[in-house]
Amino acid sequence: MVQLIVGKKGKGKTKCLLDKVNTEVKNVLGSVAFLDKNTKHMYELNNKIRLIVVSDFMISNADEFIGFVSGIISQDHDLQQMYFDSFLKISCLEGQDITETVGKLEKLSEKFGIDFILSLSMDESELPEAVKSKIIVSL
Repeated sequence: MVQLIVGKKGKGKTKCLLDKVNTEVKNVLGSVAFLDKNTKHMYELNNKIRLIVVSDFMISNADEFIGFVSGIISQDHDLQQMYFDSFLKISCLEGQDITETVGKLEKLSEKFGIDFILSLSMDESELPEAVKSKIIVSL
């Protein structure tokens, strides 16, 4: 499943995402990955969570991002959850329609049994209708 945490910049999405990942890691049997644009939150994550700094990998568009995520999945058969902070930035989708990329994540989720939790710096009203049903937190 794909879940969204949405709200304007500075509303507390990252704190919400960090609280969720640190709580969930205690309950999952598989592994958990946290994708971010930098290492700023490294010490706020439980040590069982794998932090991946996406900006280190020269991703320049949404298709490359999906390929990158697919590569992570292919290397970790125990992967159960992936958290994406600053999703618009790390997926190179700032100012673009996220519907297709979220749809691809949904297909990956169904095929490999991985939950994706994304934080988006957008107000709920700015989101495409197709993804509004995936919102779990709106700040």
